[in-house]
Amino acid sequence: MMLTISTTSRPATDLGYLLHKNPAAAFSADLSFGRLHVVYPEAATDRCTAALVVEVDPVGLVRDRRGPKGNEFSLAQYVNDRPYAASSFISVAINKAFGTAMTGRSKERPELAASPIPLTARLPVVPCRGGEAILRRLFEPLGYAVTAAALPLDPTFPTWGDSRYHDVTLTATCRLQELLEHLFVLLPVLDDDKHYWVGPEEVDKLLRRGGSWLAAHPDRELIARRYLRHDRRLTNDALARLLAEEAVEDPDDVQAAHDQEEAAVEKPLSLNEQRLAAVVEQVSRAGAVRVVDLGCGGGKLVQRILRETRVEKVLGVDVSYRALEAAARRLHLDTMAPRQRQRVDLVQGALTYRDNRLQGFDVATVVE
Repeated sequence: MMLTISTTSRPATDLGYLLHKNPAAAFSADLSFGRLHVVYPEAATDRCTAALVVEVDPVGLVRDRRGPKGNEFSLAQYVNDRPYAASSFISVAINKAFGTAMTGRSKERPELAASPIPLTARLPVVPCRGGEAILRRLFEPLGYAVTAAALPLDPTFPTWGDSRYHDVTLTATCRLQELLEHLFVLLPVLDDDKHYWVGPEEVDKLLRRGGSWLAAHPDRELIARRYLRHDRRLTNDALARLLAEEAVEDPDDVQAAHDQEEAAVEKPLSLNEQRLAAVVEQVSRAGAVRVVDLGCGGGKLVQRILRETRVEKVLGVDVSYRALEAAARRLHLDTMAPRQRQRVDLVQGALTYRDNRLQGFDVATVVE
């Protein structure tokens, strides 16, 4: 499998400083599933191209297989597209070969690393579950001009039609770091598969590489779901943390967003917003002083209940530690005034177990 990255920003050979790979020398490194190489097919002042070539050893990959057992005798382990198609393998290779470039740093060309430059990425074989439409849905909102040509199942038999693979070219004026992050996250999403076991650490990886752009992407739920292999728990965790981080951005930005919402009051409230408002109203009508929110998630309801001046104590309970972290960020617990901080606690727990910490509350809320 191969990825090429080209630029016409003069002098184009500065691409080598951004990628931290010398155009005059080939670079190779071992991977757990094969070997990668970085070479420069062209390196001139007006145009420079770096090629990342990944060699996959399918038999070695099966021999060293990790994760749940159950399909050890599956023929698909040996007969597949892994050596040829751009997938999660090339994402791992991008991180290995261009890890420093993905941080956005360049000691020799710091200004260039921070500046948008014309970039073109080409992937000759990309699996697209959903066809060209899903390819455009993922990349066009990020500012890319997308060119895609479907590859035939077999050129010898054109009547068989096209395969799910495309020859893809992406063109944009952006920072190299952004291009690498977009490819790292979205290539496994296009394939809708990963070659390794997906666990909670993949949520951290997704937010680390997509945190700056994923929240604003119109298909963020699709991206999170596919990237995390349709694991509902991990997907919900990722989206909750993503939205929580979005909610604690610069106060001026938050105020501007609030002003926009105020200007569009005719827009119907979501069902979730209506439910939360109804719950807060019932808490107020009950005259509750101490409230426990069971399954508090990212803390949206806790935040609303704290606005009720009569309420002296709010306890948020959730089985997910990561959800509690998101709630803490939403509520700004680390910078909250001491008197306000005494009004709220977040604890890990579940309503299915007897828990003395849940005693003495006037109202318990369980929403959705």
